[in-house]
Amino acid sequence: MTWNPQEHPAVAMPIGGIGTGSMAIGSDGGWRQVQLAGVGNHRGDLPGTFMALRTSQHEPIHDQTVVLQAARTDAGSQGRPATPMFNDDLVPAWQRDLVAEFGGTATTMSGTYPVASVVHDTGGPVSVEMRATSPMVPTDADASGYPAVMLEVTLTNHTDTTTQAWLAHSVHNAVGLDPHLSPEGVRAAGYGGNVNTMRRRGRLVVGGAGNPADNATRNSNETVQMGFGTVPGRTSSGEQRVDLVMDNPSVAPDSPWAGQMVLGCVADDVVALPSYSNPAELFDFLRLLAPWGDHSRRDAAPGVQAPQNSAPTPRFGPSPQGQTWLGALVAHAELQPRASRTVRFVLAWHFPNRMVDFVQFGPDRPELGNTRFWLGNHYASRWADAADVADEVLARWEPLWHATTAWTDVVDGLDLPQQWRTHLATQPVPLRTPTSFRTHDGAFYGFEGVLGASTGMWSGDVGGSCPLNCTHVWNYAMAASALFPSLERSMRETEFDVMQARSGALPHRVFMPPYLEQFGDGPIGGPIEAALDGMCGAVLKTYRELLRGALDTGWVWERWRNICALMDHVVAQWDPKGTGLLAGIQPSTHDIGLHGTNTYMGTYWLAALRAAEELAKVVGDDERAASWRERFETSSRRYDEECFDGEHYVQRPDPSLPEEHQWGIGCLSDQLIGQWWAHTLGLGHLLPEDHVRTALRSVVRWNLREVTVPVAEFAQRPYAVEGENGLVMCSWPNGGRPEVPTLYCDEVWTGVEYQVAAHCIMEGLHDEAVAILEAMWARHDGRRRNPFNEAECGDHYARAMAGWSVLEAELGLAWNALDGTFRVGGPGTVPLLTGSGWAEVQVDDDGVRVLCHRGRIPLRRVVAPGGDWVLDGNELTPLDGWTRLSRSGEAG
Repeated sequence: MTWNPQEHPAVAMPIGGIGTGSMAIGSDGGWRQVQLAGVGNHRGDLPGTFMALRTSQHEPIHDQTVVLQAARTDAGSQGRPATPMFNDDLVPAWQRDLVAEFGGTATTMSGTYPVASVVHDTGGPVSVEMRATSPMVPTDADASGYPAVMLEVTLTNHTDTTTQAWLAHSVHNAVGLDPHLSPEGVRAAGYGGNVNTMRRRGRLVVGGAGNPADNATRNSNETVQMGFGTVPGRTSSGEQRVDLVMDNPSVAPDSPWAGQMVLGCVADDVVALPSYSNPAELFDFLRLLAPWGDHSRRDAAPGVQAPQNSAPTPRFGPSPQGQTWLGALVAHAELQPRASRTVRFVLAWHFPNRMVDFVQFGPDRPELGNTRFWLGNHYASRWADAADVADEVLARWEPLWHATTAWTDVVDGLDLPQQWRTHLATQPVPLRTPTSFRTHDGAFYGFEGVLGASTGMWSGDVGGSCPLNCTHVWNYAMAASALFPSLERSMRETEFDVMQARSGALPHRVFMPPYLEQFGDGPIGGPIEAALDGMCGAVLKTYRELLRGALDTGWVWERWRNICALMDHVVAQWDPKGTGLLAGIQPSTHDIGLHGTNTYMGTYWLAALRAAEELAKVVGDDERAASWRERFETSSRRYDEECFDGEHYVQRPDPSLPEEHQWGIGCLSDQLIGQWWAHTLGLGHLLPEDHVRTALRSVVRWNLREVTVPVAEFAQRPYAVEGENGLVMCSWPNGGRPEVPTLYCDEVWTGVEYQVAAHCIMEGLHDEAVAILEAMWARHDGRRRNPFNEAECGDHYARAMAGWSVLEAELGLAWNALDGTFRVGGPGTVPLLTGSGWAEVQVDDDGVRVLCHRGRIPLRRVVAPGGDWVLDGNELTPLDGWTRLSRSGEAG
């Protein structure tokens, strides 16, 4: 899909690794939502971070300098109302002013996450295509966790005249900045003492024809700090590498804002403007560069300023108090007629001191005072500083690009409509934004989302939403388990090793740091008491991770007592008499306590019973397996008898409990969520198949609707606005809406839409699924909302990762690590994601072929329409190349 800033102003693709922080590239080519320190801040901005291009021709005379960004105004300035709950279309004022003063480009953006492509029409002889990414390698969280942005910028001369081009990348030194704030230009509290240093990196050969130093080499650690300067050293390919290292020695090493940034460039000829304060200075510098300058002095004495005598006076030393420096690298290329050249930039960062800087749930703990506990960042245990990050990225540039585009190539080749491919490719976005992080020891944690326009919470609009590891929200998140199984393994370990109470209950949040006292059986928040759906989900997710290969039977056996204690707690708390029906207050993801008999919680419990039964079989606990199977049979029958009314499954509230926040005879979109889970895990139907399909049809019939209430009159959160379609949480087609209905009933949640759509596909209701998905994706087409930000109670909301189940359901994919079987729904090329690596699988008339891209693939059998195919031999690795499987019965 393609987007342009006039029609699609809300498009902003986040670029960053898992747990590293990120920044987003907009459809206008500008950078925004800069969150490098890992603190969520959708208004985060580093003024002076931009790219510019100067082009020059001798005859006919041409000289032009432009900002590589399109002119665009915000929604309110375009005569259309701003979209409530979203601000992805915001353009920082300084960017608008910069483009207005120096001129911009016309842009078109495209890409399959995590690779963005922005094409600039400069109005001159040279066009620009910028490709941006941060490495993403499925099933390898470390290889997908570089704190860096990789840029490949291709300059193309479209004329018959040789053209000189200078490509500038300017960056704001943010070391010392409190990331909850945005600077005013180069001014902010915490700044002062910032130093930008130009460095030659690697073993570089000094260039220059006829120069006595042609064959000399320079030490890899040689550093030159200067106002203007060039590096004549060349790599073996003839290209130069120059780094601009951004530090602030005045910041205490243990400060949350201590760190380092590095801008690196590889090109034929690189000039540095290390320290300046106003973007106008960079444009002056660009205009003064001589197209055919004499570089001999620079080659002989690389520490001097730029070779022309007309260069502006350089700046040196630390920045003044309260201010930082901007710094820029400029790559020069001489473009022959109709020729292209590609320049590489890397922006790396390193902020090692993640702290507990968010307001946590639960009772006040005055004994903690104002302590900000240190958590650290996992990437800081892998690299000493940003210079190390830049070194590795540039040294492994081709393998990292190839590993990333191997994934996007498979996604682009899926037998799905382009709209499906583009949107489903965004599923891992919450893992690679400040929604998620990894602490120093590699443990993985997730907020519900990122605070911002979508929710202010009690702690403002900066930071993480609803900390932390919320079980009932992450119940929906299927993408992480498939794409990065080790992350979900970490979450399961936190649940059973840290969070679980002595009673066997599982609180739905973890308190940080994890070595502090946890919530136990006490009050939490959102909902107040431990969420029952989160407890059921912990069992379901454990079985899911076992099937994915993230866990093995030894892991399950080590925590078998925990799992049994959890199941026993549910029985003792909600079904002590063994009726098969859960009773009493049932805290849920709707931030309320449901009660009575209902299939939202009931199907969760049914699915948990089936998953626990299968887990018991794996560890050889036959007594438990039989007991849970018996309870499942009773519960399944009772829930169907009590709740199915011929159209859908209703709630039978307990008349002895408060009637507020129940839905009664309403039609809840999530009424069969446990059945979705059961199909995902291959557990079969929990309730009669015909009743399930009838109820699903009713959900779509009654709840997929056009919003007709104006925003000003909307009593809840308007994630869909007047004139848009969406699946509301609950409706009352036969009347009977309670005076105080279930919380959030009129809202539209993308995570629930994905869940219901996937379930429809699983039940053969494809038209219903398409109707839901098209309505949702129409709302996130880049006009009003960002296709890379499916928000709910926070931007980049974790629940939206339910969309991965749509992809698997539509393609008929299912991996079972227990027996090494991969099921595919039809011909085509599809991904196989395991706990130890990933591969692409081709199914066609000639049979089945497999190519391992990463790790090890313990594949034994592929089941596809037309037959079974088996692998002759052991597990696959990338060294095996394409491997053809044998039809079952022909192996040997």
